[in-house]
Amino acid sequence: MDPISQATVGAAFAQSTANKKNILSISVIGFLAGLAPDLDVLIRSSTDPILFLEYHRQFSHSLFFIPFGALIVTLFLYPWFRKSISLKTVYLASFLGYATHGLLDACTSYGTLLFWPFSNERVTWNNISIVDPLFTIPILILVGTAIKTRKRLFSYFAIGWVAFYLSLGFVQYDRAFEAANKLALSRGHNPERLTLKPSFGNLILWKSIYQHEEAFYVDAIRTLQSSTWCLGESIRIFDYQFHLPNLKKDSQQRKDIERFRWFSQDYLGFDEEKNLVTDVRYSMIPNQIAPMWGLVIDNQRGIHEHAIWWTDRGLEQEQLDVFKEMLSGKKCRDSV
Repeated sequence: MDPISQATVGAAFAQSTANKKNILSISVIGFLAGLAPDLDVLIRSSTDPILFLEYHRQFSHSLFFIPFGALIVTLFLYPWFRKSISLKTVYLASFLGYATHGLLDACTSYGTLLFWPFSNERVTWNNISIVDPLFTIPILILVGTAIKTRKRLFSYFAIGWVAFYLSLGFVQYDRAFEAANKLALSRGHNPERLTLKPSFGNLILWKSIYQHEEAFYVDAIRTLQSSTWCLGESIRIFDYQFHLPNLKKDSQQRKDIERFRWFSQDYLGFDEEKNLVTDVRYSMIPNQIAPMWGLVIDNQRGIHEHAIWWTDRGLEQEQLDVFKEMLSGKKCRDSV
């Protein structure tokens, strides 16, 4: 999730243990603890451009690291609050704020190593967008109201909204999944894998990706009172022999592709124009395959040289207009 969401959710859960005298301080502790796991973004390398993919949402986001992460936050913050709050109280607030982070991240499609070091599986529940103002703004208002009125009741309301909205995301996911599966079957396809993720900032418009034989099929599913389809595009699944037959098996670039395969949960495509291995899960428009990031492969690079990390997250006005039309249902239809 985005930092504001992480921080406000952390503050809301920490507030639930506060009293009238310390609710502001507890909120600040929970706020900062909710942000702390994302300090892993500082783990980078000037020579290995995708090292950050392996360490972001790794050990610092693990359920088993929560007590230690909370302790680190406590040791850092306690000197600032020791005159008014006990060490135990600071740790409890830090623990609650820190504990929300990994679980909230796992609700998105990016992938979170909740069970590290016992498992390297990237957990993705796909029930909320990485940024969703409708989720975050009510929590922010309720947390602020709790601080202003010094009443924990509003903290409980905030926690209730978190539970309700995330549960609604699971309901919407199931509805979109049923519609996406129906769409695949209407094409005579039996999906070998089918994944959905909510598009930016809402639970109405979903990106559907399914595998049939040697291709990924990407569509958008709009589900409100009923479900409609926004038909999309397809792309051949990345294959070394087909796309990069001259790439040496022992090259660093090939190793980087395999690392990227793990990150993308094996949703790899290939953009021949850019010579780019792509993550098919992500695009600015949910029924398109235009990539947001990937690895540029250059056969002229040395055997020990890394692939080049490429990103493009720009959103042009024309794309924004298309997205708005899809969200409103103008680009979607009831039958296939």
